[in-house]
Amino acid sequence: MTVALITGATGGLGRALAFEHDRHGGDLILVARNEMKLAGLVADLQHQCPASRVATVTADFAKGHTAAQVYQEVQGFDWPVDYLINTAGFGGQGKFIDRSLAADLTMLRVNAAVPPELMKLFLPGMVKRGRGRVLNVSSSAAVFPGPEQAEYFATKAYLT
Repeated sequence: MTVALITGATGGLGRALAFEHDRHGGDLILVARNEMKLAGLVADLQHQCPASRVATVTADFAKGHTAAQVYQEVQGFDWPVDYLINTAGFGGQGKFIDRSLAADLTMLRVNAAVPPELMKLFLPGMVKRGRGRVLNVSSSAAVFPGPEQAEYFATKAYLT
């Protein structure tokens, strides 16, 4: 069995990739900030493939040191992570001068700082085992200009 750790698992591509991995019989470690949505997703996944193991980690990447906390909690499961899938992220809109510094710094953290933090934590185990993959989900925003979304587009360009 392969184990996929998926951040941003309760919405969008994270949710879709969770169902896809589960459909192929893989085990899942789902990471998201909303515990209720995680529980609902687990129930839906268990209905689809009851034999798969599904673990959850509730984490808000907008807060500091969360990547390390996720890593520590995952180590407690004793499941080697084969796929690290970073889909957590969010956007923002508006003129740079009008957006709050706190909102922009949070976006930079979640979209551009957390994925490499997680890779630094999980890649050594993958290399040691001689297997593993990382998927950093970005956006076409990485390669196009975005009026009134410069910070979001920049975070996606960095991730790409």
